[in-house]
Amino acid sequence: MNGLLLQIPVLGLGLEEFLLLVITAAAGGAFGAAVGALPAFIFTGFMVFLGEGLAILSREVVALDGVGATTLTAGITGTIGFGPITGPHVAFAGGVAASAYAGKKYPEMEPEGWDYHFGKNILYAFGTKPDILAVGAVFGVIGLLIAQVLGAVGFPTDPVGLSIVVTAFLGRAVFGYPLVGKPSGSSILDMSPFEREEPRMSADGGEPSEAKRASSEPRSDGGTVPEEHAGRLATEPWLPHQYEWGGVTAIGIAGSILGAFVYIQTGSIFLIYGLSAISLLFLNLGVEKMPVTHHITTLGAVGAAVATPMVGSSVVVLLAGMLVGTLSALVGELTQRIFYSHSGTHIDPPAMAFTVMMFIIGILHLAGILPNAGFLGI
Repeated sequence: MNGLLLQIPVLGLGLEEFLLLVITAAAGGAFGAAVGALPAFIFTGFMVFLGEGLAILSREVVALDGVGATTLTAGITGTIGFGPITGPHVAFAGGVAASAYAGKKYPEMEPEGWDYHFGKNILYAFGTKPDILAVGAVFGVIGLLIAQVLGAVGFPTDPVGLSIVVTAFLGRAVFGYPLVGKPSGSSILDMSPFEREEPRMSADGGEPSEAKRASSEPRSDGGTVPEEHAGRLATEPWLPHQYEWGGVTAIGIAGSILGAFVYIQTGSIFLIYGLSAISLLFLNLGVEKMPVTHHITTLGAVGAAVATPMVGSSVVVLLAGMLVGTLSALVGELTQRIFYSHSGTHIDPPAMAFTVMMFIIGILHLAGILPNAGFLGI
């Protein structure tokens, strides 16, 4: 009876295991705030790459010698890479929330030359500022709980991706940003104001702080634009070098083929995820046109995993992965135009692409149309 009372409803976890995860997730979210959301995600990449490499080695050793897999690997991908330490729904989400909070609370921290709202700066490491780390900790715990619940009830999409999306919108609501924002172009999908380098003329990305309300600069219509928004662009695409439909399609085709090939050769969906995440180290270090591809390469691998039981040709499997990964690239671009570009915080397009694409795949699997749902445990 006591054992039953100590079980957490829905999650199926013992109280001690639950507290272990929650306390660690608080530290993981604070870590994401301390080092910055993007650097935290790069750590995710290293841990996933390590975990998948060990898992592949373990499978090979089992096949050769019958040695138990657990003697070589402790599931690093799941327990650390996607767990409460560097899981992107914990550390990355904590860093995103920290940036959203600082964008309102500490606009003076904005680095020179940053022409988006400071709440979107996911490269910024906030160090040891206690209140910002506390925000990261809270959102890290929320992100963990959302993903745990989604996984426990078998919701048919990527629980990590959906958790990242939910906490990002929660941050906008809590810290006073518009959930979507007002587009400056002809429609919500119009990126031409960015191409014309039009400045922001309203505070739709977040109201300026009281300290800066009195300060303003002349505006082209004879009014003034708050100093906090001076220099900000009217429309802020997620990646200035990766938003045109043709370019997104091109990187979608190339990246998804690579992801599918890695799956064909290794049987791992997430090895390419780790590689793509690690590649963002170069973006974080200032390589200007480094593409972001984990939602492309991983969905390429997922497409290959789904197609493998259905067809006998590796070339067809590769092309199936290309189709799925390229579609994911386009979904990521569509969602960034709707939810990222017009408000003042980071809503992650790859996480939105994972959520949408894996939901489609999950539903098709549950309907009996697809033989499996990639990495979903349904």
